Amino acid sequence: MAKTMAVNAGSSSLKFQLLEMPAEEVIAKGQVERIGLNDSIVTVKYGDGQKFETVEDIEDHEVAIKKILDALLDLNVIADFEDITGVGHRVVAGGEWFNHSVVVDDDVLSKIDRLAAYAPLHNPANAMGIRVFKKLLPNAVSVAVFDTAFHQTMPKVNYLYALPYQYYTRYGARKYGAHGTSHRYVAERTAALMGKPLEDLKIITLHLGAGASITAVKDGKSFDTSMGFTPLAGVTMATRSGDVDPSLVYYIQEREGLSNEEMLKILNSKSGLLGVSTISSDMRDLEDVVETNDHAALAIDMFINSVVKYVGQYIAEMGGVDAITFTAGIGENAANVREAITERLAFFNVAIDAEKNNVRGVEREISTDDSTVKAFLIPTNEELMIARDVEALKNK
Repeated sequence: MAKTMAVNAGSSSLKFQLLEMPAEEVIAKGQVERIGLNDSIVTVKYGDGQKFETVEDIEDHEVAIKKILDALLDLNVIADFEDITGVGHRVVAGGEWFNHSVVVDDDVLSKIDRLAAYAPLHNPANAMGIRVFKKLLPNAVSVAVFDTAFHQTMPKVNYLYALPYQYYTRYGARKYGAHGTSHRYVAERTAALMGKPLEDLKIITLHLGAGASITAVKDGKSFDTSMGFTPLAGVTMATRSGDVDPSLVYYIQEREGLSNEEMLKILNSKSGLLGVSTISSDMRDLEDVVETNDHAALAIDMFINSVVKYVGQYIAEMGGVDAITFTAGIGENAANVREAITERLAFFNVAIDAEKNNVRGVEREISTDDSTVKAFLIPTNEELMIARDVEALKNK
C-alpha cells in the first residue's frame, strides 16, 4: 500500500502523520520542536505504542525533515524513501486563487509566497516545508491543502467588508476564514452520525482551540465563518483578541507609542484569554483557578460569550440549525465549556446530556434524546482530510 504524509510546518516546528492509504491507517506520527534553536526535540510515535525521541540542535527545516525521514527508515516504518508516494501540506492562506487542494508546481508555490501578507505567521513556513519535502522526496506528489479553501463558497454578502469596494478589487480585502479543513471534516462526520446527507443539514461547527473559529455550514458548504482577512478576527482566543473596534487599536497605539508591528503582536500574542486573565492562555490553567481568580473567571466568560454571539448570529443567518458540533483542543476536552455554551443556547432547543458530555476526545452525540437541535463532540482529523486530498489528486 502507498504511504502518504500529512505535514503542518510552522516557523519553528513541524508536525506530521504518516498514513497507509487507502486504508487510512496512521502508522507513525510526530513532530520536531524548537527548529533553529538549541535543544530541538524530535519525536516519532509508531507501532504498538512505541516512541522514539532525541534532543539535539537542529538548525533549519531541511535538517528537521531529514531527521524525521531517517528516523522512519531506521525504525523500519518505511523500507525506503520511495515508500512515501504523496505529501500533503497544510497551507493557511489560499486567497481567492484556491478553492480546493492542488498539486504543487512552481506557479502554486509562487502564489503561496505572494499570499504571505494574508497569513504572515504561517504561509512562509508552509512554503518552506513544501520546498524541503520536494527536494528530499522528489518523486512524491506534493499537494497543498488550504485552510481557506472550504470558505470560498461563502456568498459575497458574508465575505465582503463594508469598505470602499476598490480595496477588494485592488487588494483582495475580504473575509477568508481559516480552519477550513477541520470544519469540513467535522461537518461531514456530523452528517454521517445523523444519518443524513450533508447537503440537507444546517450545521454550526465550533473549532475551539488556541485558535478558535465558528463556521455556519449550509447546503453542504461554508456559508459564513468567524475569522476574517486573517485568523485574528472572530471569537476570543488563547492569545488573539478576536473582534476589536479598529478605532480602539489606533487609540491605544497613539497613547502607548506603539508601531504597527508592536500593536499586531499585542493583538495576536498577548490578548485573548492570556490578556484578560493576566496569568495564562491555556483554558485548563484558567479552569484550575476559576473559583478563586476573578480575572480567570472573566476570561472564560468572555470566551463563552463570544462563541454564543456567533452561534446565535449564524442560526439567524441560516434560518435555523440542525446540529452544533464541538472540536479542537478546548471543544474536545473542556466539558464545562461545552455545557456552558449550550446552556446559553437552550432557547434554541439544544440540551446537553451531562453523562454523555462527561468525556474527552470521544466522537459521540452529547445532546439529550429530546433535544431538537443535536449536539456532537467530534475530534478533528485534518491529517486524514489532507491524506484523502493527496490520494484523490495523486490518482488523477
